Amino acid sequence: MNKIWLENYPQGMPAEIDADQFRSIPDLLDKLFSKFADKPAYHNLGRTISYAEVEELSRAFAAYLQGLPGMARGERVAIMSPNLLQYPVVLFGILRAGMTVVNVNPLYTPRELEHQLQDSGAKAIVIVENFASTLQQVLDKTPVKHVITTQVGDLLPIPKRWLVNFVIKHVKKMVPAWQIDRATTLDAALERGRSAPFRPVDIHAEDLAFLQYTGGTTGVAKGAMLTHRNILANLEQTGIWISVSFKEGAEIVIAPLPMYHIFCLTSTLSFMKWGSLSVLITNPRDLPALVKEMGNWKFTTMTGVNTLFNGLLNTPGFAQLDFSALKVVVGGGAAVQKPVAERWQQVTGLCLTEAYGLTETSPGVCCVPLGAPWDGTIGLPVPSTEVSIRDDDFNELPVWSGDGDIEKYTGELCVCGPQVMKGYWNNPAETANVLRDGWLKTGDIGHLDDKGRVTITDRKKDMILVSGFNVYPNEIESVVAAHPGVLECAAVAVPDEKTGEAVKVVIVKKDPNLTRESVIEHCRTSLTNYKVPRHVEFRDALPKTPIGKILRRELR
Repeated sequence: MNKIWLENYPQGMPAEIDADQFRSIPDLLDKLFSKFADKPAYHNLGRTISYAEVEELSRAFAAYLQGLPGMARGERVAIMSPNLLQYPVVLFGILRAGMTVVNVNPLYTPRELEHQLQDSGAKAIVIVENFASTLQQVLDKTPVKHVITTQVGDLLPIPKRWLVNFVIKHVKKMVPAWQIDRATTLDAALERGRSAPFRPVDIHAEDLAFLQYTGGTTGVAKGAMLTHRNILANLEQTGIWISVSFKEGAEIVIAPLPMYHIFCLTSTLSFMKWGSLSVLITNPRDLPALVKEMGNWKFTTMTGVNTLFNGLLNTPGFAQLDFSALKVVVGGGAAVQKPVAERWQQVTGLCLTEAYGLTETSPGVCCVPLGAPWDGTIGLPVPSTEVSIRDDDFNELPVWSGDGDIEKYTGELCVCGPQVMKGYWNNPAETANVLRDGWLKTGDIGHLDDKGRVTITDRKKDMILVSGFNVYPNEIESVVAAHPGVLECAAVAVPDEKTGEAVKVVIVKKDPNLTRESVIEHCRTSLTNYKVPRHVEFRDALPKTPIGKILRRELR
């Protein structure tokens, strides 16, 4: 396909990037650690550590890993932790040791953890002891030989470290009892690593950097094989797009999304290229505490998801924050809804920049140009990226010019570029299902317009079929979310004797007086009859992934 999107690129945006500037992520890190040694790198729970400190600590951890029996180059090491200072230290240590990172959601159940450890073949795990009881239940059923534990406050200065760890364990009782005989502490690991030789590894661009497991919102999590080149390419692609006004060593990033998620992971690495300070938020669900932390900084950049932005807008004190330095706010992970985008702009004075990506694409694929208001699209493909809309037989569909039946132009979004994964770990069948002729079949349904903008309608698996008509949950949710009495909502399919499936919406109320009838009447003004929800359910909260994606499968 002709890259029609290039005609609408922001001024100065290159069509292509150099994906081979660095041989590996450690190659990039070495340059950043040297260049920004004295600059603050990460802040969490009241402590800030510099790029030089991250370098020293991660080198020590890398040396420790290299000294463990059976831990050769390429071995997988799992991390099971929320955002703490320990995270980047351990993350970079694994990569510098020439090993592969397996990010694990700390809220996993024993069953989910067992699956991921078994599937990845991880021989070592670094785990915050709050979650060690979960590991204890399945450890003997996994290939894990080395367990390194840490407490939340372990990288904080004394006496704050002792206080935080005491309160979490004994006052808040957030650490269930656990016993793993062969566990060692991260403190002990770092101490051993400091006195051990660190052997730099000749890492190749196509070596695996991450086994990044898919979110599991639509099924069993699969390990996407992301190479060093995949990640480095996407750092360059997305970094070029959002960093027009960035200044080296001057940016302050609010990072509420967990680093174990690909969106935050790549964003954080991208911001590091500018010598930025990332403020890691350990518990983004505590919105009052998040607002309080944001009030401590003249922040310039932020990443988030629709549910987080919506939550902040409805949290007392948020509107009174100082947004004068704010340059870029990127929303990803799920569609940004129009009411949220419009209110965000009203409150902060800055447009939300919607981005689109997948675990399988490291993740960035498309992004709205900076400063552009919400228009319902996910923007233009980032440099060195091709997109194509394909039908069920993989035939390319034409570009929509705004005329005719849009269904004829709607199909599955497919992506080609240096950020696309190698495939799924130990899963050739699933790999073959999604990779074809160099293209990744995303599973997302949408169309491409004549300005090169991509619009996502929904995911294939979430589509609702009413009497043979396709109904896309995102469309229903956008309409329902515009009702002034609605705080959050999700649309799902439920069985129906007459129509096969019917639309059900699950709503969290903003107005306690909101009724089913009011919702239905509101929908009738914007939706054709078969799209109008037949069922309305009210709940106190919606089930979500740790980054805020609504788990539709739990609502069906």
